[in-house]
Amino acid sequence: MNALTNLTTRIMQRYLPDPFLFVIVLTFVVFGLGLILTPSTPMDMVAHWGNGFWDLLTFAMQMVLILVTGYVLASSPFFKRMLQKMAGLAKTPGQAIVIVTLVALMASWINWGFGLVIGALFAKELAKKVTTVDYRLLIASAYSGFIVWHGGLAGSIPLTVATGGHFSEDMIGLIPTSETIFAPFNLVIVAALFITVPILNRLMMNQKEAVNVDPALLEDDETAATTDSDLLGSEELTPAKRLERSRLISLVTGVMGIAFLVYYLVQNGFDLNLDIVNFLFLFLGILFHGTPQNFLNSVASAVKNAGGIIIQFPFYAGIMGMMVASGLAAEFSQWFVSISNETTFPLFAFISAGIVNFFVPSGGGQWAVQAPIMLGAGSELGVDAAKTAMAVAWGDAWTNMIQPFWALPALAIAGLKARDIMGFCVIVLFMSGIVIGLGLVLL
Repeated sequence: MNALTNLTTRIMQRYLPDPFLFVIVLTFVVFGLGLILTPSTPMDMVAHWGNGFWDLLTFAMQMVLILVTGYVLASSPFFKRMLQKMAGLAKTPGQAIVIVTLVALMASWINWGFGLVIGALFAKELAKKVTTVDYRLLIASAYSGFIVWHGGLAGSIPLTVATGGHFSEDMIGLIPTSETIFAPFNLVIVAALFITVPILNRLMMNQKEAVNVDPALLEDDETAATTDSDLLGSEELTPAKRLERSRLISLVTGVMGIAFLVYYLVQNGFDLNLDIVNFLFLFLGILFHGTPQNFLNSVASAVKNAGGIIIQFPFYAGIMGMMVASGLAAEFSQWFVSISNETTFPLFAFISAGIVNFFVPSGGGQWAVQAPIMLGAGSELGVDAAKTAMAVAWGDAWTNMIQPFWALPALAIAGLKARDIMGFCVIVLFMSGIVIGLGLVLL
């Protein structure tokens, strides 16, 4: 295991570029495949790319907010103390690896955005406590918990097919979550990953090759944001400054936000979509920081880490535009359908979804592309629609292990590059692919 991990880590360190360059290369690859595999002309592909370039703006803003609000919440005194107490449970590097993996798995199963942020923030606290742990593997372990998100409570595909008015309702009707998220075959896959992923991460630990980090470098930048008054050297406690330091304003604002969350949960149940998670993080951050000034200082530190998300997401939207509009995504799906039978169809649906996810990093967008093809083929082969939907969902989650797109928030929090963790994530990719594939075929 050590030899294999060292090999994949060296390969990634040497050949995996910065995520921005990675998305540029991916753009050229999709452009070329579109010309070869579809009737599209070069100008067609350029048009598809440009027309789709801004389609993920809403989602990009949601991702920026999940990073910023999660960071702000975690940097509050209350949350810091809580994470520090949890981190105190780990006494050895092996315990730190296992604990962070389990926490990330549980958080991601509840909500993927929650899992991405909490896993990385908890890993930083563990690194401060267990200074001999391999920081790269620790962050990779935190990210590996993301593998279960589409089989969990916030899985976009199972929730879509359970919602009235979804675009495939005429074909398959409504599929309750009891047949997808809470189906025995899905719960067994989730349970198997909860067992195997922590063990695998622990087996990848090699203290001889460990890269440690100075705990002092992990401390948050708590330097107060500079204001005009600070620049002018004013010490007067003006009415404006009193408002900035008012605990009452933060309390009232925070309570108002929490009141809405209670109302939302009463009306909608435990539906933790990304907007609600951001809303929760935001208003808890306002409450826990005590004053507007403390809150805004924390925000100023948090936004420094959001640059990668802001600049890269439009390029992924452009790639998605080329994949969908050119018919390239459909071509991939059709090929796997053509070699499937009743037994192998869930496996090939899973693999095809994993390939498409590499280029279309959006669960909902991917389902819109693949659903008509996969559901129709599954129906002809006698495969249950719920099984087909979950096969695509697991494929969407699977290749996230080697897709830097989803790792950006965790990497920004950790202060690492994609190449630092992807060598470990490749091993997780292969192991989880075997577990999920066997579960879809045998259960």
